[in-house]
Amino acid sequence: MNVVSLFNGMNTGRQALENVGIKVNKYYSSEIKPYAIELTQHHFPDTIQVGDVTKWKEWDIDWKSIDLVLSGSPCQDLSAAGKRAGINGSKSSLFFVFVEILEHIKSLNPKILFLQENVGSASKLDVGIMSRALGVYPCRINSKLVTAQLRDRYYWSNIKTKETMFDIVTDIPQPKDLGIMFKDIITGGIVERVKANTLMEKTENCIAYKDLNSDKAQKYLKSREKYGLNIIYVDADKHTCLNTGSGATEKASQRYLKHRNETTGMITLIQENEIVRTVNKIEMCRLQGFPDDYCDILTTAKAGSLLGDGWTLPIIEHIFKYIKQ
Repeated sequence: MNVVSLFNGMNTGRQALENVGIKVNKYYSSEIKPYAIELTQHHFPDTIQVGDVTKWKEWDIDWKSIDLVLSGSPCQDLSAAGKRAGINGSKSSLFFVFVEILEHIKSLNPKILFLQENVGSASKLDVGIMSRALGVYPCRINSKLVTAQLRDRYYWSNIKTKETMFDIVTDIPQPKDLGIMFKDIITGGIVERVKANTLMEKTENCIAYKDLNSDKAQKYLKSREKYGLNIIYVDADKHTCLNTGSGATEKASQRYLKHRNETTGMITLIQENEIVRTVNKIEMCRLQGFPDDYCDILTTAKAGSLLGDGWTLPIIEHIFKYIKQ
């Protein structure tokens, strides 16, 4: 199978194909973040990097040979956590570049398969616009079924579809609920929440206090719990394990921290011996269904950026199991 992956991120699509036993001949990745490219090449050195998606007409690809196109176009303008500029916003409008590429390949290979993902909080108007552009309506799957994270997403695909009276609809069934809870994936301790809130791109870049032990820092961070933060109360015996790769001192403004907490409540915090930290690298990998060491070559902040902005691996595996080989 030859694949083009747009907005490739941490290469979840390639890993999912490998995990379900689908052989990849050529895998073209469109990505511009250096550390995303670094992680991709670390795990799959044969990945062909093609660069900026807006320059796709310059890419050296035999388009008629492509079997699958993947797209996780930017969600910032669609998400409830953003400014809701909509599908025509400066970032989310890149979806239409994916449509251009897909239509070009269709003209050469009508049997081309595709997968497009975006946030479950997108407006009905924007979902309708995307659905009409792709000729298929999405299915909606929450990652909570296969991980310990609440991550509601739409998936548009022609891998498996059904016709209704008026429309063609993505017909990927819901995966089996594996019953994985937040307490099951932390590296030690006790949790108050059953599931973690959505892992965000900025998860590991949002703590501004240089001294998390200070009375001021602790008082403020603990006060955020009422806005929906995920607080983990960790047993002292687990202290060493929990400090590994925590990344809790990454710099960011207080204004940003307050805004994210008060408007979205999606930052996962852990309390250890009365000290507050964010989820560590291992916990973030588990929240997205990856092996504990998958992001070992990256800093916690960079791993958090990719994991928070990426796909849930077991969900993509579930979808790919319906590809007819």
